[in-house]
Amino acid sequence: MTSSHPHGHPARPPNPTEDPAKQIHLRLAGEKDLPQLVPLLLRLKRLNEEFDPLLKVRPDAEVRAREVLKADLQNPRSVLLAAEGLGTDAGKLVGIVRATVRERPFYAPDSEGVIQDIYLMPLYRRHGVGEFLLQETVRYLKERGAGLVTAEFPTQNEIASRFYAKRGFRPITALHAKII
Repeated sequence: MTSSHPHGHPARPPNPTEDPAKQIHLRLAGEKDLPQLVPLLLRLKRLNEEFDPLLKVRPDAEVRAREVLKADLQNPRSVLLAAEGLGTDAGKLVGIVRATVRERPFYAPDSEGVIQDIYLMPLYRRHGVGEFLLQETVRYLKERGAGLVTAEFPTQNEIASRFYAKRGFRPITALHAKII
């Protein structure tokens, strides 16, 4: 018998030998998902803040997150995915993916699928679910015309760097910043 954790997480983690598609239900997000997606996106942004002070979360981040997610829902080149838990987490969103297809006017392939945000609640990590999220995101981006997939994340996030490197991603550009 599985009881529920006080924070709404399952008492036991997903089974690492189980097919990740059976640990979550991944689907395109809709307007009705916004109340659960906004906090997940903010969790990721606050995590990013821990990696670099230039990623300080703004006081109006919740309002901005809702606006950004609404815009994603309206954009035919965007992919907004909701990962819904199963079992004791049925009906609860445990992950989010934001991605978009953008043009590469000077390079081939000419369309790039950009994973802007990918977040999975900690209990669902390290069980193949993140890999499943990535594979499905790539599939959705390819359907929208992407010939290349990139991922954006804080430079200091070594966990993300290792995750993507293990799956064949490598750095191709660098973004440097300075407060003025």
